[in-house]
Amino acid sequence: MKKQVIHRDYNFPDADLYVQTMEKLRFAQRDIKAFDTYGYDLDKLKSINNLCKKFAKLPNDDELLGTQMLMTEKKAAAAEKLKAAIRSVMTRVATKYSNRSGRYRKFGTAKMGDMTDAQLLFCGRRVVRVARKQIDFLAETGLKENHLVRVQDACRDFETALNIQQDKISDRDISVEQRVELGNQMYKEFVNICNIGKDVWAETNHTKYENYVIYESNNDQKKARKEREVIEAEKANS
Repeated sequence: MKKQVIHRDYNFPDADLYVQTMEKLRFAQRDIKAFDTYGYDLDKLKSINNLCKKFAKLPNDDELLGTQMLMTEKKAAAAEKLKAAIRSVMTRVATKYSNRSGRYRKFGTAKMGDMTDAQLLFCGRRVVRVARKQIDFLAETGLKENHLVRVQDACRDFETALNIQQDKISDRDISVEQRVELGNQMYKEFVNICNIGKDVWAETNHTKYENYVIYESNNDQKKARKEREVIEAEKANS
């Protein structure tokens, strides 16, 4: 059964989640006596803090994507070297056999530029295999064992680059999943802290109540701060 895709429970940047959670933790530590009555003692807050630190150490997607792109570039370079090695063989083959002949087509290099990675890899191996069986007949074209070794080595390097690229794609997928899972755990605790804090101060201290309001972006925080400043200024002038 295919594993179900994990979705983020929050719709603001990971960096904002981290910063806001750490901020709410500081408020919760300030109000620890009240939070203790909800089962959120210092040990509980410490475990959430450790969760935040673990989350912060995870590589972000830009970092992982950059590594994946580098490996893709290396794979593309290895593919071009393999194609060049194959063409070096096939140019010699074409001087003896027509490219419409069965002997030429047996190499299977038609439309090499349109081949998938897997097709190109198999093409390179096939060229070596077919050419070795006919190497005595192709000797007059200048084809030698070293030309085939060049293709063989290029196949090996291309396969290695291809495997590394696929590994990096897999690493990125796994890391994204881990980040979403950890982020969702953080968000759950973040919401719990905010709900507890608001419940504690709802009827006694508006300013401390506001400390636990959830904002989806720094811009939202700035707007709320300005609104509070305006209200406070109006109160002072009234």
